[in-house]
Amino acid sequence: MTGNRRPIEAVVFDLDGVILQSEEVWDEVRAGYVRDRGGRYDERAQRAMMGMSAPEWSRFLHEELGVPGEPERISAEVAALMERRYRERLPLIDGAREAVERLAAVYPLALASSSNRSLIDAVLELAGLASSFTATVSSEEVARGKPAPDVYLEAARRLGVPAAGCAAVEDSHGGIRSAREAGMLVVAVPNPTYPPDADALAAADIVLDSIASLTPATLGG
Repeated sequence: MTGNRRPIEAVVFDLDGVILQSEEVWDEVRAGYVRDRGGRYDERAQRAMMGMSAPEWSRFLHEELGVPGEPERISAEVAALMERRYRERLPLIDGAREAVERLAAVYPLALASSSNRSLIDAVLELAGLASSFTATVSSEEVARGKPAPDVYLEAARRLGVPAAGCAAVEDSHGGIRSAREAGMLVVAVPNPTYPPDADALAAADIVLDSIASLTPATLGG
């Protein structure tokens, strides 16, 4: 642990890229959705949307990528396609369930995710992890998505713990910046497919090779 930080009282997990290997699924589903509706999709679009809240990326699909229809409907339709994929096969990252359970035995946990509320609830049900989390927050429930700190600050508020007493587990550039701006200790587990940029990674307090190596001892617990 770095510097003179206060002891960790709670842990906040990201979902996509930390618990689920889902960025590729999001990319595939949104690419197909956009192209089926005459829009434009490429790698830059995917990276631009990493960490965006559902209202933000659905507006992006409409305004920047040329998808017709209201953003609210776009968001709901894409979320339904994602949930269908998850119910066919949930792409849990190796060691993620065990890491959550290890941490939940010591700390209250929250989830701070850019995924839609319906997807958060479905994933935790399918993974058998719903009881491990005291609070869950979708960035569609706050004013701004990552890299703004809103979703992490709201997670800390729902836990009843100061943000400075929380550790955040993140994989992406936007998520690392979000947790850092919230004042949390940041544990980075870089996404190998969509790695965070060097500046974001340098802002993390702890960098792990995999979620399987995350234990209470990592956080001083």
